[in-house]
Amino acid sequence: MKQTNIPLQRRTLGGLLRRVEETLRARAYARMAEAGFPDIRPAHSSLLRNLAETGSRVSDLAQRAQMTKQSMGYLADSLETAGYVTQAPDPTDGRAKRVRLTAKGRAASDTMVKLSAEEEAEFAKLIGKAEMVRLRCLLERLADRLA
Repeated sequence: MKQTNIPLQRRTLGGLLRRVEETLRARAYARMAEAGFPDIRPAHSSLLRNLAETGSRVSDLAQRAQMTKQSMGYLADSLETAGYVTQAPDPTDGRAKRVRLTAKGRAASDTMVKLSAEEEAEFAKLIGKAEMVRLRCLLERLADRLA
């Protein structure tokens, strides 16, 4: 559905950001299948985008993604079954699980970053490169200040 059909006063910032994010996500994840990762789904981004380089606890991932620990555990289990992550007891707390990327998971993550950048370049064609750089700078500044 085109956003232009929505009255101007109803086009909230959240709705506008969501529309762009949903379009970017749909395009990038469709291309993930073509790149050899057909089992990576948009829901997996909740884990993958929040995973630290050295690994993360399931509970920390859940908190960062603003979801339940059980839901994050389900995502971690499904990615482990598919060979993208490993789970092991956390060395500092044996009750917690630490999730780490495998080589396959690193390849998928790197591919997603590359595809996202390519889609961002496609968006720049719609509004112009300078405006895309400006948009990115503004969003980065806002995101940094919210953290």
